[in-house]
Amino acid sequence: MKRLFYITATILVIAAATVAWYGYSILFKDNIKGETSYLYIRSGATVESLLSSADSLGTVINLNNLKKAAKFEKLDGNVKPGRYRIKQGMGNREIVRMVKYGWQTPLNITLAGNIRTKEKLAGILSRKIEADSVSMLAMLKNDSLAKSMGFTPETFIGMFIQNTYEVFWTVKPVELAERFKKEHDSFWNEERRAKAQAAGFTPQQITTLASVVSEETNIKAEYPVIAGVYINRIKAGIPLQADPTIKFALNDPSIKRILYKHLQINSPYNTYKLKGLPPGPITIPPVAAIDGVLSYEKHSYYYFCAKPSLDGSHAFASSLEEHGKNARAYQRAISKLKM
Repeated sequence: MKRLFYITATILVIAAATVAWYGYSILFKDNIKGETSYLYIRSGATVESLLSSADSLGTVINLNNLKKAAKFEKLDGNVKPGRYRIKQGMGNREIVRMVKYGWQTPLNITLAGNIRTKEKLAGILSRKIEADSVSMLAMLKNDSLAKSMGFTPETFIGMFIQNTYEVFWTVKPVELAERFKKEHDSFWNEERRAKAQAAGFTPQQITTLASVVSEETNIKAEYPVIAGVYINRIKAGIPLQADPTIKFALNDPSIKRILYKHLQINSPYNTYKLKGLPPGPITIPPVAAIDGVLSYEKHSYYYFCAKPSLDGSHAFASSLEEHGKNARAYQRAISKLKM
């Protein structure tokens, strides 16, 4: 009897060990090899599509064990969309629970460079997330949404401040707009708002002016000076006569030289015909340009043109006569260059 007991006990121990080992191999044993990769699960995905996506990564050691773990964890009907980091040493249980509970890995969206249209902005915003550019553009062109956030259709693009933002892959277009509204309000702190008010402008007007300034020069040190020129012209009731606004009105930033025919366009962005600021930003300006406008230089300049050094810097003038001299010097430099 005692011998039978020991035999039975031994069998049970072996069986328990076998079950434990089996469970370990299914749930906890390393099942990922190679470098870190990312698993993208779209909205409405099933366990089958999850397994297919995981298999396509080429890093899953045993797909069948992953399938068993998904069944054990009752993943069917509980697949959460998202961007999930899959790295070496992960077990199936960790992978499955990550997807089951939506433990996503965030990503970065960076706004930088020339973003002149809502179409380009939509492309940048949708490049790394699940939502496509069509739905993103629909959000950007939603006038009711813009109004609810305190913007006009023309100024709405100015709500998006150049920076790097951490978001989830599954973020919806409207959720993204709400996020940028919070970032915008945070950016426009008391100090910046006070400077805008002291200059006689709203934050939206400052952003619009900064967009023009940033299109006039690539030299950050010139931002406050050029801003001062335009503010002087606005206060004096003189049209801005800003070439970048004409390019925007014509939807052609590649124009090298503004001609008389270009100035005839009927557009609210034609600052040769109309006084004051255009109705909205002509690009999303860099933060340095916004701060440059807020800290604009108080001087007597009303004109500026490129210097004959052709290094991108500008010569500033208080009178039309002085401006004419600067312009002729620049034209001579251009003529010599052509020779």
